[in-house]
Parts: sequence; structure tokens; C-alpha cells
Amino acid sequence: MQKEVAQLQLVLQQLITEHEKLLAHLSNQQAAMKRLDLPAIDQLTGLQDATRMRIAALDGKRKTLVNQLAAMLKLQGPTTLARLAESLPQHKPMLLTLRDQLKAKVTEIATRSSVAGRVAGALLGHLNAVVRLLAGAVEQAGIYTKQGTPQVSARIGVIEAVG
Repeated sequence: MQKEVAQLQLVLQQLITEHEKLLAHLSNQQAAMKRLDLPAIDQLTGLQDATRMRIAALDGKRKTLVNQLAAMLKLQGPTTLARLAESLPQHKPMLLTLRDQLKAKVTEIATRSSVAGRVAGALLGHLNAVVRLLAGAVEQAGIYTKQGTPQVSARIGVIEAVG
């Protein structure tokens, strides 16, 4: 059982490390969004996806180890790290510390992700407005000045329209 507990602690530490990497990627992506650095945004999105895949794999290992320990300890019902720590008093401080650190990182990532989503939404809103303005200008054929602005034709009067 000591081996499984040591493996669980290692997996929890790896999860914390991966969440820290994801947090750094999110911060860098927000900075790239502010600079409108599209290649950096694209690169950071790929790095975030890779980190999320590693987190998913580690979380699968964590669940397997928790279930193995629950079976060894004959725990009934859903097993949480808190319940597991209560059943393993000699490892309780370390398991609860790792759990709290992981929860803090997950909460911080959720907050940063929602901020990044709002920034991305605002950026897309601005780009949508620019595209609409350009589409409106293109729809109206006309003469352009040397500065590149469309020349607005004078209003056609009734006499000019009939004549």
C-alpha cells in the first residue's frame, strides 16, 4: 500500500506542475491577445491543448490509484482524497496539502480562462464590426479619392433625375 500512496503523491505533484504550466500558457496567451500577436496565440493554443491532454492522462492515473487504495482499505461509496487521507493518518498531511494546492491551481485556471474567453469574445466582436464596415463599403461601388476614401456623390435632384 505504501507504493500506491507514493505513486498517488507523485501523480498529484505532476498534476500541480502541469496546471502551473497551463496557467503560464494562459497568461502568455492573454498577453498575446492584447498585442494581437496571432502566431503566438496559435502556438500557445497548441501548447495548452498538449498540457490539457497530459492533465487528462494524469487524472486517469490518479483515479485508478485512488480506486486501488479504496479497494485495499475497503472504503465504501465515492472515494475522495479527503476520505482517503482520513483512512491513512500517516499520509494525511501530505495528501491534504497536495489536494489544496491542486484545488488552488484549478480555481486560478478557471478564473483566468473565463477572463481569456471574455477578451477573445471582445476581440472577435471588434473584428466582426470591422468586417461589416468593410463589407458595407465594398457593396457600394463608387469613386475613391487619392486618400482611399469613397467619394460620396451629391444628392440627385428632381430636375436632374427627369432630365
